[in-house]
Amino acid sequence: MPHPCFHTYRCQANGANHMTVSPSRREITLRGLILGALITVVFTASNVYLGLRIGLTFASSIPAAVISMAVLRMLGRSTILENNMVQSQASAAGTLSCVFATFPGLIMAGYWHSFPFWQTAGLSLAGGVLGVLFTIPLRHALVTRSALPYPEGVAAAEILRAGAEAQSGQGLRALLAGGLVSTVLSFATGALRLLADGITLTASAGAAVFQLSASFSLALVGAGYLVGLAGGLAMLTGCFLAWGVGVPC
Repeated sequence: MPHPCFHTYRCQANGANHMTVSPSRREITLRGLILGALITVVFTASNVYLGLRIGLTFASSIPAAVISMAVLRMLGRSTILENNMVQSQASAAGTLSCVFATFPGLIMAGYWHSFPFWQTAGLSLAGGVLGVLFTIPLRHALVTRSALPYPEGVAAAEILRAGAEAQSGQGLRALLAGGLVSTVLSFATGALRLLADGITLTASAGAAVFQLSASFSLALVGAGYLVGLAGGLAMLTGCFLAWGVGVPC
């Protein structure tokens, strides 16, 4: 279910549940729809890749809001509502990427023996449509009259506010620079093999041999930054319980 964002962000100053916006400000534009669709496709693919690799997806609304503000400003003057529409589209990437767990689960359970393209696409489409349809009746209960904090929605709303006031493209430049560095390092490690992509330590004690392996990945560094220290420690604890307790037992 896409999370609420700027439209439902509660203003702490006056306690309102919505923003008072001039009707002359444009919201639904062709360029915004195209940009939102492109961001959604890229972020969904990235989330599926990370989900299959580390079992974790990242929140797409905040980086999408930064990209939207920078790109639309380069194409001409943008409004806060137009940027909100783009990031609302991109927020669906986190929901759509959940197929990384569902479809492999069908393979592991023996119900599927391959990934049929049209069946997979149809199930994904049906799930997305059902998610939107269920969002409509639940919006009033979970958003309008709910005391839930929705920290990601509040953060995205603050970013949209700051972008509307700052008129700066530094966020996009930082994302492009990070993407370029990640591409170069990934090409050097995966294609050219100029750099090592991991480290392995081996030790022996009598007849037992112990091996500890760790990989270097900027994608994991980025995911860890988005998850935060608490989330990283939770994942580390789960990894220890799984491989240090569950598997040996």
